[in-house]
Amino acid sequence: MPTHWAAAVIVVMAAFTLVLPGCASYEKREMIVTAYSSDKISTNWKRGKVLFWRKYVASGPNKGQRKKVGITSSGTKARKGTIAADVRYYPYGTKMIIPGYGEGVVEDTGSAIKGPNRLDVYFRTRKKALQWGRQKINVKFRR
Repeated sequence: MPTHWAAAVIVVMAAFTLVLPGCASYEKREMIVTAYSSDKISTNWKRGKVLFWRKYVASGPNKGQRKKVGITSSGTKARKGTIAADVRYYPYGTKMIIPGYGEGVVEDTGSAIKGPNRLDVYFRTRKKALQWGRQKINVKFRR
């Protein structure tokens, strides 16, 4: 009887050793979470001067360069669940749960989003982004 019991314990311990590393838990941190949308104020763009081209150009540090509006720095299309973060702390693909917003993935960066305690969440309209405002929230994340 003791031999079978020891074998069962070894099997259970081996199962936990294989399963638990894949069950990563979420870390939690209080962060300042602001919001943005694809509008020209949030993303710093304006229409080009040549009307028949109807291109969008960046202003600020990339002034005059062509800009793809609604495309994140990782190359994906911005949508509900897109999060901008400092990729030195939260690399692209980091999953986050933000109370009041829901689940999202880091796919973008922002000029004002610096450090481990700042995030920017995407909304389809500027109005909804302004309604979100600036909030201090406990965010769960998993890298």
